[in-house]
Amino acid sequence: MSTGPTSSTASTTPHLNYPWLAHYPKGVNWHQQIAPAPLYQLLDRAADRHPARICTNFLGRTISYGEMSRLVDKAAAGLAAIGVTKGTKVGLFLPNSPTFIVFYYATLKAGGTVVNYNPLYTLEELTFQVKDSETEIMVTLDLKLLFDKVEALMEAGTLKRAIVASFPALLPTAKSILFRLFKGKDLASVKSSKVAGSIISEDSILANDGKFAAPTINPTEDVAVLQYTGGTTGTPKGAMLTHAAVYTNVLQTAAWAPELKEAEERVLGVLPFFHVFAMTVVMNFAIAKAAEILIMPRFVLDDALKLIDKAKPTIMPGVPTLFNAVMHHPKLKSFDLSSLKFCLSGGAALPLEIKQGFERLTGCSLVEGYGLSEASPVVTANPLLGPVKPGSIGQPIPQTIVSLRALDDPTKEVPLGEKGEVCIKGPQVMKGYWKKPRETADQFVGDFLRTGDVAIMDEEGFLFIVDRIKDLIICSGYNVYPRRIEEALHEHPAVEEVTVIGIPDEYRGEAPKAFVKLKAGATATTADLMKHLEPKISRIELPAQIEIRDALPKTMIGKLSKKELVAEEKAKREKAKG
Repeated sequence: MSTGPTSSTASTTPHLNYPWLAHYPKGVNWHQQIAPAPLYQLLDRAADRHPARICTNFLGRTISYGEMSRLVDKAAAGLAAIGVTKGTKVGLFLPNSPTFIVFYYATLKAGGTVVNYNPLYTLEELTFQVKDSETEIMVTLDLKLLFDKVEALMEAGTLKRAIVASFPALLPTAKSILFRLFKGKDLASVKSSKVAGSIISEDSILANDGKFAAPTINPTEDVAVLQYTGGTTGTPKGAMLTHAAVYTNVLQTAAWAPELKEAEERVLGVLPFFHVFAMTVVMNFAIAKAAEILIMPRFVLDDALKLIDKAKPTIMPGVPTLFNAVMHHPKLKSFDLSSLKFCLSGGAALPLEIKQGFERLTGCSLVEGYGLSEASPVVTANPLLGPVKPGSIGQPIPQTIVSLRALDDPTKEVPLGEKGEVCIKGPQVMKGYWKKPRETADQFVGDFLRTGDVAIMDEEGFLFIVDRIKDLIICSGYNVYPRRIEEALHEHPAVEEVTVIGIPDEYRGEAPKAFVKLKAGATATTADLMKHLEPKISRIELPAQIEIRDALPKTMIGKLSKKELVAEEKAKREKAKG
């Protein structure tokens, strides 16, 4: 059975034979039309309707929607005055903070394109992205950790100018004084920098009445955000996300959650805004709902639990490792988490063990969604209020078509119930990769975006990810999917985290190797784990090795990361040869 036509009119055709349509969540309309608009209208609308409502709460200092809107207008006028116009690339090298929101929306209003930067990037990674994206101005804070890297980029001639905002000024008065007194060494001496002549203070950018001749935005053509992908398949690429793509994805996500009320929710911002999942599902989604954003500059588990206990957020988007960490906190019962209505999981596959354990311990519904940078990023989600199918990433969100394609021929659809590559079409899909026409062409089959993920769709349109094409391990000619082994190991009561990679094997060509972190106080040997696996997976899938570690490598957003383990194994082999 076909999962849908490939014609360009598919998303607006009223009568389609998509399996999900007859089983869609109550109150959600897949056919809902969302008119494309400039992305900054999300904030304008929230400020017009709810000017007195708190927009951000940053370590106790609050800014209302009315104030945030005025700050954005002033910053946009200031950016325009220093030459930011249609297509100017403005980099945000910032932790979660009100400054991020101000300059994100101000850049869009001035006609510029936001380029998101990971604050933990090395100088080498920053240099590549600044050059590749053609970033002209970088916005950062006066924290040494950030400023020193921006200063080095400017000294090398890689970056022309920077806007520097004060971190202490973001804090409530008492905290600001204490920070300067006791953590002054963490602040950069910006005025005495060798590149001080090319640095603009945030104060001078904001010193205006907020009025300027704003350029006209073409939402479907103008790029709002250059979002660099993780680069696990080689060099990172900038996904060109238009105003319409991000704006629509935010409203698609909001449409999926009619239970969440405008101007009544509080969203916990623990995931970094520079990451596409948090950009859409935390920052922009919260603003679309005129929600209060409880901003954490960095994730510290104890601080997050104290904040939930005290500030009573209703929504907490996160990644599986975050929910796993909450579950295993030794003093979890001493925190009141009852304010949480929904927790949304993305960024990586959510093991069933974590979903069920988190819900049991907290009483909060944990809903898994799926997406990728190239789709702004949300593609599918599970219903907020049942039914939920174990292991499913849910159904396509409004206006989104998911088509599963044959692994050996992506032009052919597979029947329901069979494995296929997830290919998607919808208004949230990127325009293409920045300056990479060949890679863009390779990423599409017709007008469908290829994801590289392998899934099965059931008769109700629920998708089940089997694995990533690039994560496939070929054992003696058979396809072995790491996720199957990871899920099976997660069922062992002593296992807290697990990740599986492929390693060279003389007999099988390639074989799985599992890396496991045990729960605090739990004991299990590699033999115990292997014995646990034997009845659950086929012999060909059994790991050649299981290694138990105190910690597993993670990305900035807390996703388990395989690339460090792959590099370690390679280095080990080379050393053994040498």
